[in-house]
Amino acid sequence: MDKFTTLTGIAAPMPLVNIDTDMIIPKQFLKTIHRSGLGKNLFDEMRYFPDGTENPDFVLNKPAWRDSQIIVAGDNFGCGSSREHAPWALLDYGIRAVISTSFADIFYNNCFKNGILPIVLPAEAVEALMKDAENGANARLTVDLESQTVTGADGTAYHFDIDPHRKHCLLNGLDDIGLTMEKAPAIEAYETRIAQSQPWV
Repeated sequence: MDKFTTLTGIAAPMPLVNIDTDMIIPKQFLKTIHRSGLGKNLFDEMRYFPDGTENPDFVLNKPAWRDSQIIVAGDNFGCGSSREHAPWALLDYGIRAVISTSFADIFYNNCFKNGILPIVLPAEAVEALMKDAENGANARLTVDLESQTVTGADGTAYHFDIDPHRKHCLLNGLDDIGLTMEKAPAIEAYETRIAQSQPWV
């Protein structure tokens, strides 16, 4: 998993509330077990018309936001079913942070396991950052995980809270497997000890 330290990038404004996981990645794309390749279907039913052509009115299809790495969203982002494909699709598209006033619990947890930083901020802060995001590449946001701040285009910094363990994992690029591998020497020592003391096991 890639480390998350500081990110300065374009933020896409998505003021809709209750953006659920089926909107993020519709059910017909859940057959794969691979994390890559889902970015092209992110927000599929909003990005494309039924004939497969792009919807020019959708924010990620507009030139100013095609290269977005951050989403500023309305309340309750990631609600709905618990599909891990949702953060997979976001990450594959290039989204590394989502800012909202609230997230669905399972989606929130899945983000951390996949290298995406979900940031909870008060409504007034999200509103201000949403206005910045509406300016596209002319108003980049900076997310600094170490200082736990999001800085808007005018230099205003907004502090966010994060669990220390999750912060450690993101800063060091550690998913569940990476956390386990940190204990590899202890695991190997245990296995050697058991093999010697209990060879029948």
